[in-house]
Amino acid sequence: MADWVWSVVIPLIVAGNWVVGTGRRALKTRHERKLELRQADEQQRLAVEAASRPPEPVCGCTHHLAKHDRQGKCHEVVEAPTAWDAERKPLQYEPRPCNCQQYIGPEPLGTVFAAELTDR
Repeated sequence: MADWVWSVVIPLIVAGNWVVGTGRRALKTRHERKLELRQADEQQRLAVEAASRPPEPVCGCTHHLAKHDRQGKCHEVVEAPTAWDAERKPLQYEPRPCNCQQYIGPEPLGTVFAAELTDR
């Protein structure tokens, strides 16, 4: 009588193991998909926020338009390398004026013209 018990128990253990493994893989796949959806939602939210902001007036020298005068000269101080090692990596820096000569980018609106509204 013990032989037929083992012939039933062993297949039940194998089938149970298969069911548990399949369930774990399904839950892992679901979790990964949920994470991907959250990341996609976050990227979409950041893209919408970035699209609604006006462009920043930043020069090629990475300084803001406020650091440039009317002629386009940059008045920011930068750290410039003054000494290099044998592999041409900078060793020393000293403050110098930025060499940028002109801001090229989106020009902010100075004034806005609006026609007067009249009832005619």
